[in-house]
Amino acid sequence: MTATMLNGLREKLMALLNFKKPTPSEVAPTPEMEAFLQDYSIEVMPRTAEKVEDFRALLPEGTRVYIAHIEGTPIEDMVATAARLAKDGYKVMPHFPARIIKDQATLSDWVARYQGEADVKQALLLAGGVAEPHGAFDSSMQLLETGVFDAAGFERLHVAGHPEGNRDIDPDGSMKNVDGALQWKQKFSDRTDAKMALATQFAFEAGPIIEWANAIKAAGIDLPVHIGIAGPAKLQTLIKFAIACGVGPSLKVLQKRAMDVTKLLLPYEPTEVLTQLAAHKAANPDFNIESVHFFPLGGIKTNANWAIAHGGSSTVPAANA
Repeated sequence: MTATMLNGLREKLMALLNFKKPTPSEVAPTPEMEAFLQDYSIEVMPRTAEKVEDFRALLPEGTRVYIAHIEGTPIEDMVATAARLAKDGYKVMPHFPARIIKDQATLSDWVARYQGEADVKQALLLAGGVAEPHGAFDSSMQLLETGVFDAAGFERLHVAGHPEGNRDIDPDGSMKNVDGALQWKQKFSDRTDAKMALATQFAFEAGPIIEWANAIKAAGIDLPVHIGIAGPAKLQTLIKFAIACGVGPSLKVLQKRAMDVTKLLLPYEPTEVLTQLAAHKAANPDFNIESVHFFPLGGIKTNANWAIAHGGSSTVPAANA
């Protein structure tokens, strides 16, 4: 089917459906969702942050904002973004992707810049999506072993979690190496003064997320989980990112949605998965998912506005508080 034919079909179907998307004022936040979205975090990049005129008009006071460090992004741009967010009153957590850091001297230099110019005290350590390391480091565990973050007095260190596994780590599709890394990170958390948590890749089904979270807890992993959730986005955008990021079995949720022509026309929103997780958390207060971490694949403003509409008092922007 050509693009012209597809566009024509969409226009006809929209006319037939006469679809009216609810406005934020029509959404009634539930107590469970309001509690679950308390202290959510969100991810930005220097280039996406530049498009946001005023973060305080979108994000609650003190929101943790991760800054993704993509290969090729100058450290100067990363630090400038961190400084801007810190000045606005946000908790800045830059990525430290092991495979793009040349050596310990480079790592120490980055830490010094972040602390000196943006008072950064938190970091997300991960291997990074690069096939071949640029230097001495291959994993987040090697970064932790340098002692650089503890020596610099970092208060919080987050590491990666993979509810659906990771083919880069376990090419055979198992969870063997991923689970082994979790055990190592758990032991490291006992040695560091910094608070640690697992920040996960995004997934689209509540059931498998709950099963994974319960399984790691049963295996002795008591690191709190900050569950990765894809923010509102066009379906084709979401599928592209999901495949690129190695999202596993829950990708079938998007594939099924793509087969439903009535849903194909509409943007994806994380309402269903978060409603189910929020209900589970409300019924099981000891559930180890501590907070939500948003990947704003459809844009920071779009994601923030969805949170504002669904989170009640938990998501009121700083400028309106």
